[in-house]
Amino acid sequence: MSDPVAAITEAAATGETAAIFADIREVLGVDVVNLIWRHLATIDAALPWAWGALRPLYADGSVLGEAATLQRELALPTMPPIQAEVFAGLGLQPDALTAIRDVLAAYDHTNAMAVLALSALRARLNGRTPRDAGAAAPPTLAAAPRTTLPRLRSLTDMQAETAALVTALNRLGTRRPGAVLASMYRHLAHWPSYLSLAWLLLAPLDSDGRLAAAINQARRKALARAERLLVRLGGSASPPPALAAAISSAVEPFVEDVIVKMLVICAFLRRATV
Repeated sequence: MSDPVAAITEAAATGETAAIFADIREVLGVDVVNLIWRHLATIDAALPWAWGALRPLYADGSVLGEAATLQRELALPTMPPIQAEVFAGLGLQPDALTAIRDVLAAYDHTNAMAVLALSALRARLNGRTPRDAGAAAPPTLAAAPRTTLPRLRSLTDMQAETAALVTALNRLGTRRPGAVLASMYRHLAHWPSYLSLAWLLLAPLDSDGRLAAAINQARRKALARAERLLVRLGGSASPPPALAAAISSAVEPFVEDVIVKMLVICAFLRRATV
């Protein structure tokens, strides 16, 4: 597996890093460790500090509760559910559709949590003071069931046409050069015909501005929700300035671009792929 940014693979992790990766999987209820955490593991002392600061908010339901609210607040482009005959015409059998829906559900579960937690963390590192001093008690919410995802494919492991399609999809919803390659598309690359359908659904929204509008709205909503988490981060000890700057810089491309973009795109595709 080749990652689009410097990262420690789960298989290569040892010692404290491996232990933190295992804890992330357990606390978040996920099968794989998100790229941002594996990227932070390449920066000396970044992963232990960032996970140590955010873990209590994940563990007590704060992140999950705010994420559930954010997902309800998303204003997604309208799209009727895709008929079963369409999937059959694309050669997507029921077992493939089940696996695709599992991928979408897993990312839908983690995207909202990640954009909120990491936005709050970055605000904390940048010295921001919460505007609202009150924070609601964390709700009691059931964690989503853990799903086993297919192997995360690298671009070099795909047919050239599939790799080009993944790259084309990754350009939708962003105008940032060199945008981080979204892992969701790499998981979905096991089903190139579904990626083709996703492009046909998303490209018109990208070209006429509807996708950008939905992403910008999601970004505003996420920042407002992250404010409530920022209150609860106030008690964490500050890292040294150089480490704070390094973590903030590492997190920025994720929270300002790729994760908030994929929050909208994944939710949209999941709604269409019922």
